[in-house]
Amino acid sequence: MTIYHFVGIKGSGMSALAQVLHDMKYEVQGSDFDKHFFTQVALEKSGIKILPFQKENIKPGMTIIAGNAYPDTHEEIQEAMKLGLPIVRYHRFLGDFMQNFTSIAITGAHGKTSTTGLLAHVISGMKPTSFLIGDGTGKGEKDAEYFVFEACEYRRHFLSYFPDYAIMTNIDFDHPDYFANIDDVFSAFQEMAIQVKKAIFACGDDEQLQKIQAKVPVLFYGFDEGNDYQAKNIVKTTTGTSFDVFIRNTFYDTFSIPTFGDHNVLNALAVIGLCHYEEMNAEAVKEGLITFQGVKRRFSEKVIGSQILIDDYAHHPTEIKATIDAAKQKYPDRKIIAVFQPHTFTRTQAFLEDFADALSMANKTYLCEIFGSARENHGQLSIKDLQDKVAGSEILSEENTSVLKQHDHSVILFMGAGDIQKFQESYEKQLV
Repeated sequence: MTIYHFVGIKGSGMSALAQVLHDMKYEVQGSDFDKHFFTQVALEKSGIKILPFQKENIKPGMTIIAGNAYPDTHEEIQEAMKLGLPIVRYHRFLGDFMQNFTSIAITGAHGKTSTTGLLAHVISGMKPTSFLIGDGTGKGEKDAEYFVFEACEYRRHFLSYFPDYAIMTNIDFDHPDYFANIDDVFSAFQEMAIQVKKAIFACGDDEQLQKIQAKVPVLFYGFDEGNDYQAKNIVKTTTGTSFDVFIRNTFYDTFSIPTFGDHNVLNALAVIGLCHYEEMNAEAVKEGLITFQGVKRRFSEKVIGSQILIDDYAHHPTEIKATIDAAKQKYPDRKIIAVFQPHTFTRTQAFLEDFADALSMANKTYLCEIFGSARENHGQLSIKDLQDKVAGSEILSEENTSVLKQHDHSVILFMGAGDIQKFQESYEKQLV
């Protein structure tokens, strides 16, 4: 049997796929930078070998799954070419793999990971389900009927997928290093919609998604009148949210979620709609929604002393607003302190005003240096450009996180898609 070697195994999708194949009893290993990533914890727990990048890792008899961040000039990919080994890009491999199941792609500018995690949890309670979540979590279930997976629009990678179903959470302008504008983003989603084989569940409150055309039924969900699946009578408390679901204006049932913010109601509504369409038991869906523990780095809470520390992946202005809004709902009597690390120079440049706007919702903001990526590690602007636009904001370094101690009884939100966790870890050491 071939050995699957992953080039860039610590990438969130790559790590999840490695776990899926490992669970299905394939031999899996991979390579990456020595630097610690939160995605490697699950790989280590599974006993999957992680090697430092070097061409000597590549041996005859292997199939190479290459992460999208690594070009064909990478030494391991070059070695695989020299040996004549099969080399498959991550998204292409996934596109072939999903054909063995009833596949459900979750896509959208925001909310993909949370919705994928929620749907995987709910369906797993009823049917054998394999899943791949963008927080680096994956599971390959024996005799799985369903495959629930996150589908990323970046560089139009999701056009390698022909899923049975798609959930589309929203369309927003992001990845300005690739997409030209919102119309360019819409055209990618429109192309993806044509490839769906059974039905699309799209958020009808999103003006872009209202224009989506497909060869299959498009069912809309949301708060607005006219949606096929509508959430009404929403009750928000400090322990979660409950709401009534109406299907084409007829009351269906009441559901509760242990999470906060309108975005989480919409995510749950998408899951309820898909499960209803697949004729799954409403009581089992209720049970799945209420027992969901969340996904990694999405509003992950920790109480230390009088403070609540929250780690969140929010790296786009829309996501920052949603995260601050959720914190305010859950902790209405506490001040919200934002610690934000912008992710990539192009995104920071494109959304400078929007970031300033979103961060102004917090009582106080601290800014960390811009995190570059494998694709771009420098730019025309610096964190000072954002600081100038956020009133009263301060620059935070790993060395001076102790300034956060002054915010007694506050919620401290550590937000970003880079290595923002190191700032939280540094601060936690100050508190011991």
